[in-house]
Amino acid sequence: MKAPASAASPAIRHYENFPVASRLCPAPLRPAVTAIYWFARTADDLADEGGDPPAQRLADLAAYGADLTACAAAREVSPRWRNVFEPLGDAIRRFALPLAPLEDLLSAFRQDVVKTRDGAGYADRAELLDYCRRSANPVGRLLLHLYGIRDAAALARSDSICTALQLANFWQDLSVDLPRGRFYLPARDCREHGLDPLAPAGWAGHPNARQLVASEVQWAKSVMLAGAPLVRQVPGRAGWELRLVVQGGLRILDRIERIGYDSLHVRPRLGAGDLPVLLWRSLRM
Repeated sequence: MKAPASAASPAIRHYENFPVASRLCPAPLRPAVTAIYWFARTADDLADEGGDPPAQRLADLAAYGADLTACAAAREVSPRWRNVFEPLGDAIRRFALPLAPLEDLLSAFRQDVVKTRDGAGYADRAELLDYCRRSANPVGRLLLHLYGIRDAAALARSDSICTALQLANFWQDLSVDLPRGRFYLPARDCREHGLDPLAPAGWAGHPNARQLVASEVQWAKSVMLAGAPLVRQVPGRAGWELRLVVQGGLRILDRIERIGYDSLHVRPRLGAGDLPVLLWRSLRM
């Protein structure tokens, strides 16, 4: 999918492990799904992409948050992100989208900037899950809102799927994130496998590193499988798209396993050759 014209990220192209507003998404919902995606994607780019110093990133995210508030109130937004907020404002008004999940996303992106600035990681899985609660789970909850699904069991399963996708992305991107000063392997897990959480430069060469990654991959897989029954609650084509999302996350975890859990050195990816497997597994869910 091509990004909307935005001064925030005019030349950034993004790889995803899952479909975004594909033709399986119901046509009336597709503009709203796309608007939510680009709101999150642009904010994430403000936090992560380019060479701006942390102070500038935080200032940009504050301005972006102010535009979100203005957008939700149907007030004028700044020209910089108009192509993000105009479609998002339409979606907010048409579907009565709640503002809190969007604000949670911005909270997580600000945390990313601060953690990277300070060279800080996560103490344990509970702290990492709190980050996922704000960085990933809001998207699933917004989509369920669009689909008219509001029951507690569905929300919990959606949270599991979104958290698992976020974890899968962390373990896929270890070789990319570590050189950029982003540390998502929980310190407690590192210590349990004999790695020093205060010496990330030595993680890749540690003899127990692959065992550590394997434990994180199995954790992510168990979280995904806990949420997978949601695919039978989402109706029609949207349910089939969700099947592909779930299978895309599981497939990247399989890819990490296939390289011997060596994602501290190699970044596995999905390609066109994975599509038949994803379709077959989706049919069997």
